[in-house]
Amino acid sequence: MRTLGPERLPALARGFALLGAGGGGTTTLLELMAGEVLDGPVALHDVDDLDPSTPCVAVGFAGSTYLLGERVPGDDAFAPLLAAAERWTGVAAAAVCAMEGAGLNGLAPFLLAREHTLVDADLMGRALPGIDQLSLVVDAVPGVVLVADTGGGVMVVESSRAADVESLVRASIIRAGGAGAVLVAGFTVGDLADHGIRGTFARALALGDADVFGDDLPGARALGAGRVSAVDAVPDDAFARSVEVTGDDGALLRLVARSEFLAVTRDGQTIAASPDILVAIDSVSGDVLQVDAVTLARHVRVLALSAPPWWTDALERLAHVVPAAYGLRDLEVES
Repeated sequence: MRTLGPERLPALARGFALLGAGGGGTTTLLELMAGEVLDGPVALHDVDDLDPSTPCVAVGFAGSTYLLGERVPGDDAFAPLLAAAERWTGVAAAAVCAMEGAGLNGLAPFLLAREHTLVDADLMGRALPGIDQLSLVVDAVPGVVLVADTGGGVMVVESSRAADVESLVRASIIRAGGAGAVLVAGFTVGDLADHGIRGTFARALALGDADVFGDDLPGARALGAGRVSAVDAVPDDAFARSVEVTGDDGALLRLVARSEFLAVTRDGQTIAASPDILVAIDSVSGDVLQVDAVTLARHVRVLALSAPPWWTDALERLAHVVPAAYGLRDLEVES
C-alpha cells in the first residue's frame, strides 16, 4: 500500500499522459477535478493487499475527450451509473480501479476514491480506443456489466459478445452527445489478478517522476528525433494518418496513428508497433503530445515504452491490439 496526496497528481498525470500513446486525452481536466475531490491523502492498494472477494468497479470516460473540455462533467458523474450497476448486480462496490490506465482516464477513479478503496490496476494498461479492448471483455469474464451514460439516463449492457458491448456502449455515448461516463461492474478484486493489468498507477508515478529529457525514463527505448516534415492521410483509411519525421541523423521516420500511435517505421522498416506504447514528446517544451498535436515543423522525440505484459503473454490477447486489429496491414515489427 502507498499513500497518494494531491501533491502527487502532477507526476501521476505526466505518467498517464506518457502511457496514452498519443491518445487518451490531455490530463488537465481530470487533474483539476481530482484535486478538488481529494481533501487529503488516499491509500493506493495493490491487488494482493485486498480480499479477492471484494466487489470492484472500473470507471472512465468514453468518446471525444475534446467534448469533455467543453461540457465539463461533475465530480458525481459516476453516481447514477454506480447506482444502476448496484441495482442490476445486487452488490455494493467497495473498491474502484481505472477503466483505462492512461490519459485522463487514469485519474478518473479519484472521483470515487472518497467512498471506495483505490486499487492499483486497470483494464488496458495504456490508451486503447475500443470498449471491446477492455481486459475483462477480451477474456470474456462472466457476469461483467457495463453501464454507460446516455445524456439523460443510463444503459446497462451484459453480454458475452464483445461486439455487443462495443456497439451498444458506443451508441449510448453517441446518444449522450459524443462523450460520457462509463462504469464496469460485476467483478471482484480477485478477477483483476488474472484479468486486469496490475501496477499501472505505480508505473505512471515512476514515469512522471523521471526526466523526459533524460535517458532514465523507465522502460523507454529511443526511436529517433527530428522535425515533422509531412502529415498525410493513410490511403483507404479515413481514420488514420501518417506523420513523417526527418530525423536529425538523416533517417526518415514515419508514425502511423489513429487516435493513438500504432506503429513507427525507420527508412521503411517497422521498428516498433502496438501494443508497445509509442510516444511523441516536444523536444523544446517536453510536452507529451496527442496525435493531432504532432504538426508540421514541430521538433519531436519519439520513444517506445514496453507493452503491458498482459497483452503479450497470450496470442489471443495480442491479436486485439496489434496494428492489424485496426485494419493496418504490413506493420509488424521485423525481427
